[in-house]
Amino acid sequence: MQKIRLRLAAAVLLAASLSGCGSSWNDPYPAADAGRNILYTAFSDRPKHLDPAQSYAEDEITFTGQIYEPPLQYHYLKRPYQLIPATVEQVPVPRYFDAKGRELPHDAPVERIAESVYELRLKPGIRYQPHPAFAVDSRGAPAYLGKNAVADRQRIADFPLTGSRELTADDYIYQIKRLAHPRLHSPIFGMMAEKIVGMKALGEALQKAAKEQPAEVWLDLDAYPLSGVEKVDAHTWRIRIQGKYPQFAYWLAMPFFAPVPREVDRFYAQPGMAERNLTLDWWPVGTGPYMLSENDPNRRMVLTRNPNFHGETYPCEGEAGDKAAGLLEDCGKPLPFVEQAVFTREKEAIPYWNKFLQGYFDASGISSDSFDQAVRINVGGDVALTDEMQQKGIRLLTSVKASTFYMGFNMLDPLVGGLNERATKLRQAISIVIDQEEFISIFQNGRGLAAQSPLPPGIFGYEAGEAGINRTVYDWIDGKAQRKSADVAKKLLADAGYPNGRDEKTGEPLVLNLDTTGGGMGEKSRLDWLTRQFAKIDVQLVVRSTDFNRFQDKVRKGNLQLFYFGWNADYPDPENFFFLLHGQEAKVAHGGENAANYASPEFDRLFAMMKNMDNTPERLAIVRQMNRILQHDAPWVFGLHPKSYTLGHRWLKNRKPNDVGNNILKYQRIDAAERAQARREWNRPVLWPLLLGLAAFATAVIPAWLGYRRRERRGVRP
Repeated sequence: MQKIRLRLAAAVLLAASLSGCGSSWNDPYPAADAGRNILYTAFSDRPKHLDPAQSYAEDEITFTGQIYEPPLQYHYLKRPYQLIPATVEQVPVPRYFDAKGRELPHDAPVERIAESVYELRLKPGIRYQPHPAFAVDSRGAPAYLGKNAVADRQRIADFPLTGSRELTADDYIYQIKRLAHPRLHSPIFGMMAEKIVGMKALGEALQKAAKEQPAEVWLDLDAYPLSGVEKVDAHTWRIRIQGKYPQFAYWLAMPFFAPVPREVDRFYAQPGMAERNLTLDWWPVGTGPYMLSENDPNRRMVLTRNPNFHGETYPCEGEAGDKAAGLLEDCGKPLPFVEQAVFTREKEAIPYWNKFLQGYFDASGISSDSFDQAVRINVGGDVALTDEMQQKGIRLLTSVKASTFYMGFNMLDPLVGGLNERATKLRQAISIVIDQEEFISIFQNGRGLAAQSPLPPGIFGYEAGEAGINRTVYDWIDGKAQRKSADVAKKLLADAGYPNGRDEKTGEPLVLNLDTTGGGMGEKSRLDWLTRQFAKIDVQLVVRSTDFNRFQDKVRKGNLQLFYFGWNADYPDPENFFFLLHGQEAKVAHGGENAANYASPEFDRLFAMMKNMDNTPERLAIVRQMNRILQHDAPWVFGLHPKSYTLGHRWLKNRKPNDVGNNILKYQRIDAAERAQARREWNRPVLWPLLLGLAAFATAVIPAWLGYRRRERRGVRP
């Protein structure tokens, strides 16, 4: 009986300790981190590349955008997006020269401009993060360069010595050369080879050198000249661009043009490094506000404040409404605010969502499973947080992303391709009958805007309302766009020679093939819906699912009819979307990004005029003409521009949607004390089941024990 009393007392003490402990009983983070200025978030897909010459994916720039510093960046708050200096003293204004090297006025005709010259000058005193590549021994020689540099080290933290140095123009020049390195396969080399003077020749020289040397031999890029990039002094360099290319300034805000020091490249090229994932692709080196201190992409990744960050302050200007939203309260304060950012890999949406509700993630998207719990759609179509979210002080941020998703037609296909009237009317009929609004409602929880052209909101030339509608697909009725009926689509199909979905000459049913991969439009429910859309006009859709590599091979060779693609803006300019349909970018003919292989002489002529123009009324008029051509020719079924819905807890400050600026972590601030208090309130242990269980245990066990003891006493009597 005494033992039972002791066990009950211990259980009560345990319950009391759970209810009174300082940190929550289910806290997934170390107790030592409680109250620290750490931002907690999640990621689902592990990054493949962190090398700035290779990285081009959205899940990668989450990290690279905080570590590397290209010369320029986007103003965090202003819209439309505005370029501002990052490491340079000012945004460069290009100087123009003719074929004889004579300088031209800024408003010179495009056809006279042979070269554009961008001169960039660094702010002094910018230093790299601590790293062993910069470490030196007592003699001033590199500490980790030589035969035993790797030894038994597995992580960057295993190198006891680190160093740093000042950022120089040479570092930017070295990285530009890396874009031409044949072993790195930079995704933008082909484009830059046509833009930067001498880039193509450098690529050929490096290709030759790489073939002549073993793969493990380091190529010292300083030994290979690049005629179009010139060092002026330690802090200044010039880049020569062929012709006029005003969009080049946007590229200078991307990690592709961030600095990579020669000694870092040399350090990682040593034997044994790659086998231990000691590479720039795994352990980036930069001058940005953060450095990667932990890299376990299957579990978690950690960004820690760079102690050598050169200093920057929070903006004091924004757009209308920013002050009321509290986005200017930190005006002039030094950046970054957050000491560390911990990214935990969450493959499933529900655990991610539950941890967010418990306060263990500071922000979250909204999956379809949790949509109804998070937001409600009001009668007028407005989106608002549910009462549960409002009670927790959660905030909702919404924006239309600078992205376009579409279904492409292979314009080389004998059935759906070509600019003849028969094929064009077939594509127009399909464009009408695929109800994008219904798709957005069913599969996106309303989080999307039906696309009228390739241009999403926020890009110059996008027009809302009647001025911007696709009149091939929509009518403007009672102040809004209304999709044309299936009867209109059937009429177009009959005019194309397919009455009731059958070839008027052979009587054979019209069968079209969609090639897809798993996920996205490859999901069965979406494909079933799409099949029903085609069935509205009696067209049979055959879905051919395949693996990603096989699908890409079909796209490259043009061995498909229909496919789904999407594009996120690299920079906020219409050229970055229209080039996807430029004839010189055709996938089959030129290996470019025009997967539809669309080629219209008139569209290409207008593209050549538009791409080098400033944002003037004249440029807008050309953009309108280009959109009308695409809406008529219908090389794409314009799908949707996704809407981003992001939730943030009340203690997460300075959050604003930004689709092209990626170095946004430095602006965000955490109220760690408020978070700790909310976590305690939201994660109090529920003790009544334990107490009820103890009571049930006592009710069942104690009488039995007492009966057993009585029987024992009777058995020992004389």
